[in-house]
Amino acid sequence: MGALSVRKIMTKTVLTIIFTGLGIVMIAPFLWMLSASFKLQSEIFKVPIEWIPHVIHFDSYLEVWAGKHPFYEYYWNSIKITCLTVLGTLVTSSMAGFAFAKLNFKGKEALFLIYLSTMIIPTQILLVPRFILFDKLHLVNTHAAIILPGLFSVLGTFIMRQFFSTLPNELLEASKVDGASIFRTYLQICLPLTKPALVSLLILSFTWHWNEYEGPLIFLRTNSLYTLPLALTNFVDENTTNYTAIMAASVSSLLPLIILVAFFQRWFVEGIASSGVKG
Repeated sequence: MGALSVRKIMTKTVLTIIFTGLGIVMIAPFLWMLSASFKLQSEIFKVPIEWIPHVIHFDSYLEVWAGKHPFYEYYWNSIKITCLTVLGTLVTSSMAGFAFAKLNFKGKEALFLIYLSTMIIPTQILLVPRFILFDKLHLVNTHAAIILPGLFSVLGTFIMRQFFSTLPNELLEASKVDGASIFRTYLQICLPLTKPALVSLLILSFTWHWNEYEGPLIFLRTNSLYTLPLALTNFVDENTTNYTAIMAASVSSLLPLIILVAFFQRWFVEGIASSGVKG
């Protein structure tokens, strides 16, 4: 074995150790939060840390899910808003991405650059005009005020456009020869090939809208309409020193995201890698 091979093995080993250590450091707070949610208040700050409680207590989760303000109502609000928004984002972004990547029309590149440039506009600047508009339309204090702005995504359009650009143009030519319309070509031929990009967009969009705090804070006034981030903030304010209950509420709010990423991880990595290949 040559010196170069030994050096490569040593470098790879060192990098593996470093990144493993960084991974442990990053996941440790979540593991502590999960452990603390099953403890009594008197056990939470024991030193050294008792990562696995001797006795598992579910009192904190009962308080979160069956207490004064049960979380299942806020869970349903977040699920409804997030799923409708993500579905709309996938539809509009995939259609716009296909048009910008595969259709030829006058001013396509200029229009795409203008659309892409809107990403530099801070969302906070649009809050006041959006509030005035939704107030005129009587949409304030409704879930529609949160769902409608999220149906369109500049980042989603960019990701889908980049992925559609990697597909060979021969697919469109062959489908045109077979008599397929543009919409049928998009729906039945090109869209199934963009699964990694769709999954990447799904995870990014779901994470963003599931954790969105600013929009619901501005537009929702009734407690029964609150989403999970708002409910979690109120719960923390009401249970300032009840750390086990706060940890249980935090674990409950993160669980859907963890399941989603774990289930779609392979396609997510592939989609992120592919979105910057060409364009």
